[in-house]
Amino acid sequence: MRFPFISHRTYCAALSASSSNSQISHFARIGQINRARRIFDKLPHKTVVSWNAIVGGYFQNRQPREAQNLFDKMPDRNTVSWNGLISGYVKNGMIMDARKVFDKMPERNVVSWTAMVRGYVQEGMIKEAESLFWEMPEKNVVSWTVMLGGLIEDGRVDEARKLFDMMPLKDVVARTNMIGGLCLEGRLSEAREIFDEMPKRNVIAWTAMISGYSMNNKVDVARKLFEVMPDKNEVTWTAMLMGYTRSARIKEAAELFEVMPMKPVAACNEMIIGFGQNGEVGKAKWVFDQMREKDDGTWSAMIKVYERKGFELEALNLFSLMQREGVRPNFPSTISILSVCGSLASLDHGRQVHAQLVRSQFDSDLYVSSVLITMYIKCGDIVKAKRVFDTFSTKDTIMWNSIITGYAQHGLGNEAIHVFHDMLSTGVAPDEITFIGVLTACSYSGKIKEGLDIFESMKSRYLVDPRIEHYACMVDLLGRAGRLNEAMSLIGNMPMKADAIVWGALLGGCKTHKKLDLAEVAARKLLELEPENAGPRILLSNIYASQGRWEDVAELRKSMRARNVSKPPGCSWIEVEKKVHMFTGGDSTGHPEHAAILKILEKLGGLLREIGYCPDGSFVLHDVDEEEKVHSLRYHSEKLAVAYGLLKVPEGMPIRVMKNLRVCGDCHSAIKLIAKVTRREIILRDANRFHHFKDGLCSCGDYW
Repeated sequence: MRFPFISHRTYCAALSASSSNSQISHFARIGQINRARRIFDKLPHKTVVSWNAIVGGYFQNRQPREAQNLFDKMPDRNTVSWNGLISGYVKNGMIMDARKVFDKMPERNVVSWTAMVRGYVQEGMIKEAESLFWEMPEKNVVSWTVMLGGLIEDGRVDEARKLFDMMPLKDVVARTNMIGGLCLEGRLSEAREIFDEMPKRNVIAWTAMISGYSMNNKVDVARKLFEVMPDKNEVTWTAMLMGYTRSARIKEAAELFEVMPMKPVAACNEMIIGFGQNGEVGKAKWVFDQMREKDDGTWSAMIKVYERKGFELEALNLFSLMQREGVRPNFPSTISILSVCGSLASLDHGRQVHAQLVRSQFDSDLYVSSVLITMYIKCGDIVKAKRVFDTFSTKDTIMWNSIITGYAQHGLGNEAIHVFHDMLSTGVAPDEITFIGVLTACSYSGKIKEGLDIFESMKSRYLVDPRIEHYACMVDLLGRAGRLNEAMSLIGNMPMKADAIVWGALLGGCKTHKKLDLAEVAARKLLELEPENAGPRILLSNIYASQGRWEDVAELRKSMRARNVSKPPGCSWIEVEKKVHMFTGGDSTGHPEHAAILKILEKLGGLLREIGYCPDGSFVLHDVDEEEKVHSLRYHSEKLAVAYGLLKVPEGMPIRVMKNLRVCGDCHSAIKLIAKVTRREIILRDANRFHHFKDGLCSCGDYW
């Protein structure tokens, strides 16, 4: 056979063109499309390969219009050119443009059809993909596999299985996809059958089967398969690890993590979450600190652990460190830190995160906005919460519930009821949470008739069955109003057995109205339900103390000591210049500005005496003399925090104080007068609700 003669010049020109085409593809791939274009423009002889390379380069660099312009100028096109145009539009998410190209192609091959089917699958248009797939004149294994993946992604596993059985040729990708789809449906035996029949299994197939067992709580079976797997990669190790962490078998997860030959970021993140959920915050932090590389999921996981386990200050500090490290907060970390800001009432931090959300355009998300509303509410800024709420013309149930609950916590019953009616008028159906919010608002503001009417309408008008939480709200509403016999009657007629929340609501009403006989009934019920809870004993002790029954108080406290049940110490905190300052009842000596705080308290004491304030010793629940009682009242934690606020918070700005327990009556009276004599607004959030003190008055109207 004689071969055609190729001159040296022709050979060199071809070699040069091939090199230029490679350079065009290379520079396009690394994002230097302008450099690729300069090489293309200088080519003396542009082949169809050169044109295809530059058109593909523009698609790679997200410039589809320029790619189309060049395609239109091509002197010659082949099927590869047309297929490149379809694939380019598909990669840029322009499925309709891809279909227009497909429809006007002079000739189509199996690659053209498959590219178009893949495009529809990627866009979630599975019906369109399916219709085109069955029109294909010929199909190869890739076509079948693409369609199979589309059906699995659409949750149509039964149809995917039928398609799988029809496939004339099944490669490892198709089999692995089918295994994954069946595992998602919990059909492990079918998945294992396909796995066992595979002529060749790669690491992805092994990992898919191990993941399937793990996600379906068959961790021990997964481990057996893991042990006999010939080669494992970091994805396999991580899948096995996740099987243990998701099954709350943290000890075995830790043992596996220890022997992992490589510890990828995903595995470390999983261990941080696993240790955190198990309450081992120190171990979670140790894993975090050992990581040389961290992604945004790492920071998010550690912040979430801190947030969920009550380490709010640590979460704030870590969030600040993350930003200093140049890591942009992601969605989960932002949600966690907003929750922390709400828990700590850290308004300055909350505002800063809100600003970041605006810059990232996350603030337009309904869920994020609901969290923002809750954060502002917990920080005592109900006006800002309402402003965020009002920016949305369309609101979901969660957002309506957030603002109704917020008004309830601030004791603004009229506003809560008004928003409730607005919600109904817009056609949004109230749910169980809505009614808890609006009934709580009625309870906190003394709106007895409105609360009774709303409760009665729950099932008849809105088809929402009252749950035990709603009955607890009604017992609280009647108890606060002194209608304790009606509250007791309601408990007796409930369709379910009263729980600790219901009896606690009754006991609280008995304390307010000094109804000792019912208080003892409620306390006994509570002690049966929660024998280790100090709350009922303390409330009953308070009632005895208010009536001077010190022997009964001593007996209750003796029983608490015998059961090793203790009351959590009262503590209050205030944020000043993005730093949280904690105060414990009776003690400010641990604070570096202790002396200055005492001076403020002494000055306040004099001012309050001048306007007739007399400390109410009934709130000191010990049998001590009056002088000791006055001393004890002066150093309640909320008074210490208010004093520090007066010392540090600039004039004109509200003083925001948080307390872990319910504010005592004496502190409530004193802070009203402090607000008056200092002409400051003081916002106190206690364990139940908000109190806004201004000009000698409180927003609760002394109904709390």
